[in-house]
Amino acid sequence: MIMEMVRRRALALLMVVGVLMGAGAAATAKAQMKPGAQGEAKLMPAAGEQLFALANHARAQVEADRLQWDASLAEAARQHCMRMVQEGPIAHRYGGEPSLEERAAAAGAHFTLIEENVALGPTAAEIHDGWMNSPGHRDNLLSRSINAVGIAVVSSNGLLYAVADYARVVPQLGKAQIEQRVEQLIRPSGVQVERQSDLAREACASDHGIPAGRDGSQPRFVMRWQAGDLSHLPKQLVDRLASGQYRRAEVGSCQARDVEGGFAAYRVAVLLY
Repeated sequence: MIMEMVRRRALALLMVVGVLMGAGAAATAKAQMKPGAQGEAKLMPAAGEQLFALANHARAQVEADRLQWDASLAEAARQHCMRMVQEGPIAHRYGGEPSLEERAAAAGAHFTLIEENVALGPTAAEIHDGWMNSPGHRDNLLSRSINAVGIAVVSSNGLLYAVADYARVVPQLGKAQIEQRVEQLIRPSGVQVERQSDLAREACASDHGIPAGRDGSQPRFVMRWQAGDLSHLPKQLVDRLASGQYRRAEVGSCQARDVEGGFAAYRVAVLLY
């Protein structure tokens, strides 16, 4: 069996670990890796479902959260799996093919982290066992940083080509939705959140400075940040909110910057009065 993986790919990080197998197994697999004609390729949904079930069973054994099936990731995996069949030798990217994150984004996925395992083997169970017995592949499959997966398996020339795209999938939110989530995080501090957001949005769109306040009320502190996770506030802002120095806050969101492919990020500014 032949396997490759991409581990924990974030905005600028790509680590590829190549063929992991014994010399005898490598020679056997190499003889079988002949490019399959497109008509010979057959999508195997049941095998993909088996790999999905086996992955979640393995995660349960280590008390990792269950992965959700993501249709966009599955479509990206399907397209790459068909390409692997055409090419013969497996890889994460072929000439003229988009990168992993570009493929996933084009299929409609939004994420803050993405990683991939690919393999060529006789059965889905053996492919899963191969991934679990390879430290890097196992790390991808059991990672607590991911929450979703899309898997595709294609049969050709008596072998199964498999692609598993794992990701930390996040929702695509509009400005108002982002602001509402941040407001919910601020309210427990006792600081009143203003309904207006125009000044905070103005501050969000700039890199520095404090916008002129309305009605002579000038913000005393401005916090700007960009992240892919809206589950918590930056520590500096939490400390300010807990200081007792502020009574009111205004929240604004704007277009995230320097975000590539399907990577998701939220840019926010909070004004404290």
